[in-house]
Amino acid sequence: MIGNVTELAVPRASLGEGPCWDAEAGALYWTDIPAHRVHGLTGDGIHTEWDAGQPVGAVVPRAGGGLVLAARDGFLAMDPGAGSLSMLAAVEPDIPGNRMNDGACDRAGRFFAGTMADDESPGAGALYLLAADRQVTKLVAGVGISNGIGWSPDNRRMYYIDSLTYRVDVFDYEAGTGAIGNRRTFASLGAGEVMPDGLAVDSEDSVWVALWGGSEIRRYAPDGRLTLSVDIPAANVTSCAFGGPDLRTLYITTAAGPGRSGGALFACPVAVAGLPANPFRG
Repeated sequence: MIGNVTELAVPRASLGEGPCWDAEAGALYWTDIPAHRVHGLTGDGIHTEWDAGQPVGAVVPRAGGGLVLAARDGFLAMDPGAGSLSMLAAVEPDIPGNRMNDGACDRAGRFFAGTMADDESPGAGALYLLAADRQVTKLVAGVGISNGIGWSPDNRRMYYIDSLTYRVDVFDYEAGTGAIGNRRTFASLGAGEVMPDGLAVDSEDSVWVALWGGSEIRRYAPDGRLTLSVDIPAANVTSCAFGGPDLRTLYITTAAGPGRSGGALFACPVAVAGLPANPFRG
């Protein structure tokens, strides 16, 4: 099911997050939140990084070129060539103690991303949707640490993690509008300082979950059964994403902390293909 986990030759992060494979560019992007960095790595091993000037929780490609960031101040457009940034939509400007965290785009190109308090206060954040017309809609209030987001292969369900709940939840998802409802528990995991963080969904509708404080990636079947655990040589595993030409490489971000490779970026071959990442279409 899975090959050897290999550390890639890129700078280690303080808090690596938000890996996203851009199929058109043949590149992986990820962030280092407190360092204000966006990183890129091409398939032939060329590494580039950009200073966003503020914490960045997630990065996605933009249809037609460039990148879109979920950052402290809101959703930002970035021109990688010039390194320039522009505001697409502000988020929570009245709550300076909050910042944006993890996020992903659905197949229609809407950007879903959430917020959290810098001090991780329970219930201080929310989940938002950025539409193509740059309108921002609050979908879920009372979020602790907004994290992993992904969709089922049939596009009828959305998986979501609020890390402080120690759960992966699933919503019914309306592809035409982006509406979500009927929230329920998909899988419960973690306790204390060990909690679920980011996620990725594969073509068999299994959900791969990064375990902060647990040195693991876990794979859950569509019915919520744990089917695989992958050991990672870093305690704080933050997220994962499928990439490579055939989407059969799992890229894994981590944060500094216990373990010999805290903050490293890892890759490992897997037997099942993941679902492709979607660009923002605004």
